[in-house]
Amino acid sequence: MTPDAYCIHSTFEPSGPSEFQTDRHYLLYALKGTLRLEAQGKRWTLPPARAALIKSGCPIIITVLSKLTSASVLFSPDFIPTPERALTVFDMTPLARELIAECRIWGADSDPLTPYARQIFATLAEVTRQLSESPSRCVLPSPTSRELCKALTLTEAQSHHSLTFKEVAQDCGQSPRALSRRFAEEMGMTWSEALRRIRIIQAIEALAASNTSITEIALSVGYSSLSGFNAAFREVMDMTPSQYRASFTISDG
Repeated sequence: MTPDAYCIHSTFEPSGPSEFQTDRHYLLYALKGTLRLEAQGKRWTLPPARAALIKSGCPIIITVLSKLTSASVLFSPDFIPTPERALTVFDMTPLARELIAECRIWGADSDPLTPYARQIFATLAEVTRQLSESPSRCVLPSPTSRELCKALTLTEAQSHHSLTFKEVAQDCGQSPRALSRRFAEEMGMTWSEALRRIRIIQAIEALAASNTSITEIALSVGYSSLSGFNAAFREVMDMTPSQYRASFTISDG
């Protein structure tokens, strides 16, 4: 019999998008590596500094961006209160990570949970519930029209270059005015704001995937100066790239 709560502690190689849905509440978390989560018309990057709390039955799409060590936790709907939102992405804390580290010894094939194990899982559920009350702001809305999908794909592919909105509009066969209206209506942001968000998301992936210097990462995602990159990163993430990298530099035991 599957325990009321258990941890998936496994290693996964990089892989393309795959759909996932479970009848349990799901804490999606990676000790090492980076994955991309897509759901409800939005997209997030999850390095070890962030996690997602997903309500049972909520369909998601997962892409493993780099070799990943998972420490995700699944809770029976009868074991913890139902999350208020279908899906929330949030920043982790040292306490939450330590609780997950302790949960790794109980897998899907484990014996029924001991009182100690039940308390650990229940405490983790409560800690992550509180963390989920402050969702991450680093999210990119997904476009709905074919024209904007093309524009966003072009922007992502060329984001590390000196790209202009006029060039993107021209390549998409749209007038700048029409394309600007689509960005506002479908994504709730301007093209410049979307470009900045794309670059920060790419920087987050790079910060999690390697020890490349922050200056090199800044240049690789399209910033011409470290100061400009630091300012943009802080505006989106409320911390510097150095602080963010330090927040997920932990051991996987």
